[in-house]
Amino acid sequence: MRTAIFSDVHGNLEALEAVHEAGTGLGVDRWICLGDVVGYGADPEACLEIVEDLTTVTLQGNHDAAVAGVLSDEYFNRDARQAVQWTRERLSAGRRKKLCDLALIHAEGEAFHVHAEPGDPQAWHYVCDAVDATAALDVVAQRLLYVGHSHLAFICATAPSVYTAVRLEGHLKLAADARYLVNVGSVGQPRDGDPRACFALRDDEADSIELVRVPYDATPARQKIVDAGLPRFLADRLGQGC
Repeated sequence: MRTAIFSDVHGNLEALEAVHEAGTGLGVDRWICLGDVVGYGADPEACLEIVEDLTTVTLQGNHDAAVAGVLSDEYFNRDARQAVQWTRERLSAGRRKKLCDLALIHAEGEAFHVHAEPGDPQAWHYVCDAVDATAALDVVAQRLLYVGHSHLAFICATAPSVYTAVRLEGHLKLAADARYLVNVGSVGQPRDGDPRACFALRDDEADSIELVRVPYDATPARQKIVDAGLPRFLADRLGQGC
């Protein structure tokens, strides 16, 4: 079984389509979304439709919660708040209800999935480095912990008295005596210096994880943001990965 775990699409249709195509080419059998399908980008409805059709599990992110009206948009900075309000106005009540009803966590077998830090998912704390990752692994029992939210892609491996955090491409063969936090990065708005879309690929048979980077043409997504009257910064950052 090959499972693609992705997060933080943020209304970027071009990035999502590129990730879908790449995952299909890699033989993905199953898709899991860790949340924030909407916010920032100008294609919330189209992205929600694709994710709904594609995934077996979709979790709630903080932007999803704000658009749904269950999280105050005062939580956000000015640009993010403007995008939340813009998105809310363009989604039907039915769509917003679906966002409201999304679960915060999903656990199955050896894997635990959550948008933000797992100890208090609705507090929306970030997991940004090895220290955060080790603390997050301490509150779950599963071997594999998948998170998003920070838009920083990395894998942290923990074993007795040892932890390392790395940002990488390529396959990582898992060790039998270690547990792993996988920050799957962002499909629609990476912030780790690499503007390519990112997702995680779990291969059960090979017992491996890969952070897959997918190049795409961000020009249409950027132009749509500008044309929609959303903050120009939200368009510019797509080419910068920050």
